[in-house]
Amino acid sequence: MSTAASQEQASVRLSPRTIVLYAVGSLGTGGYATLPGLVLTYFLTDNLGVAALAAGLIVTAAKIWDVIIDPLIGAASDRQLARTGSRRGFMVTGALTLPLFFALTFAVPPSWGPVAGAGCVLLAFLATATAFSLFQVPYVALPAELTAGYDERSRLLGWRVVVLTAAILLFGAGGPALRDASSDPVAGYLLMGVVSGLMIGLGMLIAARTADAGVARVDASSSPLPAGLRDQYLSGFRALGRSIPFRALLGTFLLQALATGTMLAGAQYVATWVLRSEDAVTFVFIALVGPALLATPAWTGLARRLGKERSFAIASVLFTGAAASITVALWAPGLWIYASVALAGVAYAGLQSLPMAMLPDVISHDERLHGSGQAGTFTGVWTAGETVGFALGATAVSLTLAATGYISTVAGVTVEQPDAAVAGIVLSFSVLPAALMAASLLTLRGYHLRRDDIDEPPLGAGEPRA
Repeated sequence: MSTAASQEQASVRLSPRTIVLYAVGSLGTGGYATLPGLVLTYFLTDNLGVAALAAGLIVTAAKIWDVIIDPLIGAASDRQLARTGSRRGFMVTGALTLPLFFALTFAVPPSWGPVAGAGCVLLAFLATATAFSLFQVPYVALPAELTAGYDERSRLLGWRVVVLTAAILLFGAGGPALRDASSDPVAGYLLMGVVSGLMIGLGMLIAARTADAGVARVDASSSPLPAGLRDQYLSGFRALGRSIPFRALLGTFLLQALATGTMLAGAQYVATWVLRSEDAVTFVFIALVGPALLATPAWTGLARRLGKERSFAIASVLFTGAAASITVALWAPGLWIYASVALAGVAYAGLQSLPMAMLPDVISHDERLHGSGQAGTFTGVWTAGETVGFALGATAVSLTLAATGYISTVAGVTVEQPDAAVAGIVLSFSVLPAALMAASLLTLRGYHLRRDDIDEPPLGAGEPRA
């Protein structure tokens, strides 16, 4: 892509229609990211009677599958773009197949027993993860192709995160409400899986309509694409090896996904055993997502003034402090926890919108040096890293529960958890995410791209910084 073309693209504002259609895709990504993380481990331990450690391994195994396939899907999406001029095919396939597999994940009755039930959940969730990746990897690649503007990407991703945040609230509060709508836990989980799966698929299908919007702006033939399966798989890791900004941003985002994943997986346990009400998980989500919904435009505005990377660091520090404050619940649990969660929610809005707006900048930086048409290669690795973070978050909670003596049970049976298990729940919701978020600030220091590196310099200017 020529410098003049990049300058022209950077000056063009995206149409409201493109922004709305793209943002609606986060109805799907928000639902998929939220609901399994919120209730799947709990579904296994407290409905099917699966041991906490085994439940964590099931969720982790499904996510490991994502790590294997996402780089392949990313490279294949680049090839589809070069061959057909669109990434839509993969996105539509994922949107149409996910609702069925998502419903099947929560369709297993306790009467099948823990072993058979765990196996069926694993297979269904593997299929769900595959369908989601077919959509998500090309979906995340689109912003780099829709606009070349530094601030315009913040605008696009900011609105996407508004919808994402609303989706988290909708599924985080509405999913458990659907589950509890029936007095029969089996029917309740099935209803939740069917309705939520259809809504997720619909959002993904609508967003697929934006897949052609950036085609004219991408020269997919300007760099060689990987041909063989092995070469396709390794192409993402070559991109990771050659791009310092990508390594820094991905490492930061992975740690933060792990931090937020632990809070997500622990929310239901905090509601049940710290706040002493299963239904309190709804209010935890309202406390987290309500402020985030309002704060996203503010983070976008702050990024315009201070830069994305500085605003990202501020959001990370704010989240660290908010999570750490919940440690006090070890000695004085109470409704005040909602205030700390709300403060984390303000930070969470920035933690979602800012790195997603920085990823297209990383891709553009690499395109100037190595040729365009490889956005899917980057987003395949990115999605795999995000998946690892959220998966290990659930695993970390499961390991903490297992180490502190958490007692699993089946639907309809009431137990009392030991004090050590309740303490483990609090720590996995406070100290652990705070420590991970603090560690992410160290990796963020390696990210050196600034506005001048992205908004194309005048003709004759030097090369962007490495």
